[in-house]
Amino acid sequence: MLLSVSGIVVSGCAGATVAPSETGATKDPTRAPTSGPYVRTTAPETPPAFEYVALGDSYTIGTSVKAEDRWPNQLVRTLRPDIDLHLAANLAVNGYTTSDLIAEQLPELDSLDPDFVSVLIGVNDVVRRVGPEQYRENVAGILDDLQGRMAPDRVLVVSTPDYTLTPQGPRYGDPERQSTRVRRFNAILREEAEARDLGFVDIMPVADRVPDDLTLVARDGLHPSGKQYAGWVELIAPKVRAMLSRSSGDGG
Repeated sequence: MLLSVSGIVVSGCAGATVAPSETGATKDPTRAPTSGPYVRTTAPETPPAFEYVALGDSYTIGTSVKAEDRWPNQLVRTLRPDIDLHLAANLAVNGYTTSDLIAEQLPELDSLDPDFVSVLIGVNDVVRRVGPEQYRENVAGILDDLQGRMAPDRVLVVSTPDYTLTPQGPRYGDPERQSTRVRRFNAILREEAEARDLGFVDIMPVADRVPDDLTLVARDGLHPSGKQYAGWVELIAPKVRAMLSRSSGDGG
């Protein structure tokens, strides 16, 4: 139900200090006097760059929207200029479950070595009737792996929207039952994230507006539109800004 595209690797640089030599320098007689014979100047400090990798399913790869409308891409733009977040790769794949993420996406982090990772996974576990206990075990494995790679303030976990509220949602199981499962799985995701002091953002306050505003749904009638993703980013960006502002900018 739920396209696979990789992101683009981009790199950044930290701020630098530029100063004239304090030995062998030549006075410029045309310049106005200063408080000393030579003045050390410092270029405006630029924020540290964070290499970002997004993990997940169709809600992260942005099925049925343009690349620039995906929420990770919107997040990067929203955080500028105070947070220099580079989307090194979007590894999310349409239709992936937690098991797929473990098997296919986590190993790619070995070569990417990101500074920051987001995780949004679960809707396909719901659709494929994965049990809550298995989902919890898989989520725990994912988050433990990420915690072994980086500090807690470098991992963001995002809840899954309730797809049953969309026009095409009822095609993927009984709406009432599946809605209950989505919300139960989100509770598990939150519990496992918070138990590890990882960042967690619940996007349901935006996603739950779908019945009253169908412009929040993409043209396929199932996935979020760029407008809905923008609403998610309004909730996600402050959390990420706070997380990365506490970080030094070095790999973690």
